[in-house]
Amino acid sequence: MTKRGSTRCSQERVEAVNAPDEKFMRSALRLAQKGLGSVEPNPAVGCVIVKAGQVIGKGYHRKFGGPHAEINALEDCRTLGLSPEGGTLYVTLEPCCHWGKTGPCTEAIIEAKIGRVVVATGDPSAHAHGKGLEQLRQAGLAVEAGLCESEARQLNAPFFKHVTAGQPWVILKWAQSLDGKLAYVDPSPERRWITNEASRRDAHRLRRRVGAILVGINTVLADDPLLTPRPSQGRRPVRVVLDHQLRIRLEGRLLRTAKACPVLIYTSKTAVESNPQRAEQIRDRGAAVLAYEGPDEMPDLRFLLNHLGGRGVQQVLVEGGARVAASFLQKGLVDEICVYIAPKILGAGGSTCLAEPLANLPQVVGLRHVEIKTFGEDVRLRGRLGIEDAAERPAPDGIPTKSRESA
Repeated sequence: MTKRGSTRCSQERVEAVNAPDEKFMRSALRLAQKGLGSVEPNPAVGCVIVKAGQVIGKGYHRKFGGPHAEINALEDCRTLGLSPEGGTLYVTLEPCCHWGKTGPCTEAIIEAKIGRVVVATGDPSAHAHGKGLEQLRQAGLAVEAGLCESEARQLNAPFFKHVTAGQPWVILKWAQSLDGKLAYVDPSPERRWITNEASRRDAHRLRRRVGAILVGINTVLADDPLLTPRPSQGRRPVRVVLDHQLRIRLEGRLLRTAKACPVLIYTSKTAVESNPQRAEQIRDRGAAVLAYEGPDEMPDLRFLLNHLGGRGVQQVLVEGGARVAASFLQKGLVDEICVYIAPKILGAGGSTCLAEPLANLPQVVGLRHVEIKTFGEDVRLRGRLGIEDAAERPAPDGIPTKSRESA
């Protein structure tokens, strides 16, 4: 997560913030961050239970399908031999009130006789959307919402985008030298990578966090990649290839592993109609073929993102080359950028300069919530595009903030 420094809770949305409340909610937010990379497509959630000014239980959502943060925090109380009755529960997202992979957290909170619940932000999902808060209020608990809402929404920005817009969060990632080169002209075993091993391990952590990894066909033909996170830890993101002419090699590693890990070939309707046998051969190897209409070399990226969002993909990692990166940026489809920079000037020994395809971008692209981290001598720069502060938006209907309602 981006370091926020002195970021404050919105005074417009939360009136008369109690300093201890904010302290405990920020503790819950730090706990929630620990789940990033393991809970997707669920949101990362943290919870702290306080009684008489002391923390008596804490927990976070550790992995997809596992107990939610509130359940882990209540169990922590029991492990310590402490009763949560009458305490205050701080949680970064509205407690669930439905049965899914786990039971409703609202029922567990009510049964534990918690006296007060402070929620950072509501859950806009159709099965939630204020229902959890209302159930707690109906049970007689004091409920307050909106404390540190901006930070909570930033923490789970991909989740909120997917739920409200139906599209996945798009992360554009690349590695480059200081002079903007993306590869060596003549790669050898020792020159296969521009970045170091630590940077590559971090990139695989990012792969494990997403539901789809996307590249262009030129990257596939040049590198014959697997596009899988390693180690996988059970994650099997959809591997998406932009291939408007169906040029993918039938014997390549992607199609050889398509039955073990899903592959989607995004191609033109013209290519499928002119070469149906080729499309069928790709399908026979276990890959899906999705065709778009329109100019062959101009894939409808919005249609693709809507398709991926519809099949439950919450985050897409775009690892394609310079042209693919430029296409997503030109269409305003990028939510986050992640760049690994190696302290090298490749000069004539480098190829594929990113600056050339980006030179025609019609607008300046700025980053917010920028984070800079080093991996040995490499530098990773991450930032978000066009993130609007949650505090600047009205709350979704049915999800009251502290300034609108308190029970």
